[in-house]
Amino acid sequence: MRRSFRTPPQLEASGDTPMGAAIEQGLQMLDARKQVYRQSGITYYRPWVFLITDGGPTDSWQHAASLVHAGDNDERKSFSFFAVGLQGANMEILAQISHREPLKLQGLRFRDLFAWLSSSLGGVSRSTPDTKVPLTNPTGPSGWASV
Repeated sequence: MRRSFRTPPQLEASGDTPMGAAIEQGLQMLDARKQVYRQSGITYYRPWVFLITDGGPTDSWQHAASLVHAGDNDERKSFSFFAVGLQGANMEILAQISHREPLKLQGLRFRDLFAWLSSSLGGVSRSTPDTKVPLTNPTGPSGWASV
């Protein structure tokens, strides 16, 4: 059953951040979707996975980090993983989870983050698979992030 975003799910914060389990589940869901594409003969671009958090994991995250590092490398090209920390995020742990340096969202510049994401993915979708596409630096003078 497909859920329309017109009816967003009811979300409730509980104080826990099972980040390791969430990353593992997200990567399992991504693998399942890619398997459906392969079985259907549908080509796809390297997926992007974003982790956006204002805290740190309250569960074991080391196995999730090893999965991220194994999948987000130039040889396997399983996915590209991006970690974005909001105010209060544990940037040290995000740096250990992510293959690339985590970015810190400046203030509440979500609009700029998603505009950058849309523009970047638009460039990727107009490219040929397996070609590198230069991205606008999100930490530049008008960027939405800092390192």
